Amino acid sequence: MNRNSIRRATTCCLTAAVVLSSSSFVTNAANAGVGSLISANQVEVQVGNEISSTAGVSGTIAKSLGKKSDSAQVAQNEKAVVKSEYDDIAIAQVDNYVNVRSTAGEDGEVLGKLYNDSACTVLGTEGDWYKIHSGDVEGYIKAEFLEVGNAELAKSVGRRVADVKTDSLNVRSDANTDSEVLGQVPEGEELSVVEEKDGWVKVSIEEGEGWVSSEFVDCSTHYIVAESKEAEEARLKKEEEERKAAEEAAAAAARRASGSSSRSAGSSSSGGSAAPSRSYNPPSGGNGQAVANYACQFVGNPYVYGGTSLTNGADCSGFVMSVYAAFGVGLPHSSSALAGVGYGVDPGAMQPGDIVCYSGHVGIYVGNNTIVHASTEATGIKYTSPANYRAIVAVRRIF
Repeated sequence: MNRNSIRRATTCCLTAAVVLSSSSFVTNAANAGVGSLISANQVEVQVGNEISSTAGVSGTIAKSLGKKSDSAQVAQNEKAVVKSEYDDIAIAQVDNYVNVRSTAGEDGEVLGKLYNDSACTVLGTEGDWYKIHSGDVEGYIKAEFLEVGNAELAKSVGRRVADVKTDSLNVRSDANTDSEVLGQVPEGEELSVVEEKDGWVKVSIEEGEGWVSSEFVDCSTHYIVAESKEAEEARLKKEEEERKAAEEAAAAAARRASGSSSRSAGSSSSGGSAAPSRSYNPPSGGNGQAVANYACQFVGNPYVYGGTSLTNGADCSGFVMSVYAAFGVGLPHSSSALAGVGYGVDPGAMQPGDIVCYSGHVGIYVGNNTIVHASTEATGIKYTSPANYRAIVAVRRIF
């Protein structure tokens, strides 16, 4: 082998020795609504047993070769490859879920589950198994069940969100402070990101898509991640307790409704005061259909930002909160927080009374592919069909 052949072989070996590292974090989006930022922060080159950062690539290669001429040639011809933020992200592609095991084999203890389209970070390989980290689970998954480094797939299953960190955030029609205000969003809300550019973030709200200053939001990417055995057991226990509490609340609501109807009948027969111009029936029954029936009475009433009155005005989460309060169920006054109440159901299996969550908005499903919701100041409380007129973030069931 001549000198040029040796040089080419050495260069190829060095190219194969590039090791890329990135920092990332992933948290459970299914339960907490919090996602992950996957970023490439560091590029390292390893030759033999020595590692240096990108800034020291040429020096490390020179030291390995021991000749300035060779190091200069490598520095000129070789460039550090910047790692994509998706390179170490793997997405589960399975019918339902795949088990995360303690060792790289079918005999390993099951530590948790990674559901279809959920994400994990690949830490290494062992045979035909990947060592992964996802949520609070770290273990092994057979490689055939994961799609690694597929940026398009990761983008399609991840959700880019902007968390509002100011009291009342103006959403504008264009990316400047002189443009029209489309709507306002309270602190703590979580909005779906459409686009990011030049210090502005385009987000989705009920009034449409608009722009907010990046100064007032924190952007991150949410993925659904693995659920540990302990977390699954705790979730199932919590859901069962919530079901029982909902049944008790429904029974109490039915008793109150029965008593209220009796009192109303008595007042009528004794010639009480004149009925108001618009009357509302009290909650009757204790299931999702009863919730939907009760909520529908208030269609036509006004939307009021921050309001909770079903008659004088409510915003979207205030409307849902007050409807369920009539059935003895306490809910938060926040569309993002409502995405974590009760238990989740698939959008394809929605039933009347289910809470349907969107980016910065929420409504109640009433059946026939329709929701009732406090929409905007211009429209007030109204019906909208189809229910997926906007991307559905979550569907939560109380009864």
